[in-house]
Amino acid sequence: MDVMADLVADGDVVDAMVADLDEDGWSTPTPSVGWTVKHQVAHLSATFRLAGLAATDAAGFQALVANLSPDFDTNVKMAMSQFLADPVKVLLLRWRHEKETTEKALAAAPAGQPLPWLVRPLPPSMLAAAGMMELFGHGQDIADALGVIREPTDRLGHIVAFAVRTWDFGYESHGLPTPDVAFRFEITAPSGAQWNFGPADSSQRISAPAEDFCLLVTRRRHHSDLAVTATGDEAQRWLELAQAYRGPAGPGREPGQFKRPEG
Repeated sequence: MDVMADLVADGDVVDAMVADLDEDGWSTPTPSVGWTVKHQVAHLSATFRLAGLAATDAAGFQALVANLSPDFDTNVKMAMSQFLADPVKVLLLRWRHEKETTEKALAAAPAGQPLPWLVRPLPPSMLAAAGMMELFGHGQDIADALGVIREPTDRLGHIVAFAVRTWDFGYESHGLPTPDVAFRFEITAPSGAQWNFGPADSSQRISAPAEDFCLLVTRRRHHSDLAVTATGDEAQRWLELAQAYRGPAGPGREPGQFKRPEG
């Protein structure tokens, strides 16, 4: 799978959800408390701008990061503020500009040259996968707010691989030591393909459809409302901690908040 092409495709899915919204649509509350659809797009715009800067101007990126607050939430609010002040028609154009500029910048970056990022340098492909994770999570909030059902595709494989690689982020965000154990992840793609990671004989196993796994690690659904199976005490504990992003975990979603339809 081509992560750069898939990043473009996922960005287009989010764009299609907001392209024809009126003012009331942009003001629709999302499941992220205090965030409207406009907040979600502003956040994505700021995130893509940051990734585009990392891909095109390493010195500029490092100068910006050097001036960030030690408080994560403060940085998020500051980054969003430059987009939230815009009228929605302007924000839509700016979102598209940041998205398209960053897509091209990541695709043009040398594959073997890590790009500066917030904690450690990442290769362009992994930064693109991180962007897809952001699009999935914040796109889900927009979809939930607007009553849109997104059709899962095997593009989720990039997010799955990213989440497996960052499986310890949940422990870090809760100030817990990372256990000395290798998890086995057995994930079923929308196409029916099987994506397996980790030792086959591990006593700690996570099994799930890809969409449910991605909803879990972006904390857009409570694990009790997903078809996720955990085997082993540590795997069971991980379900409560799982996240594929740095920073505070946030409140996540309540059990039963998004129950699956019967049948």
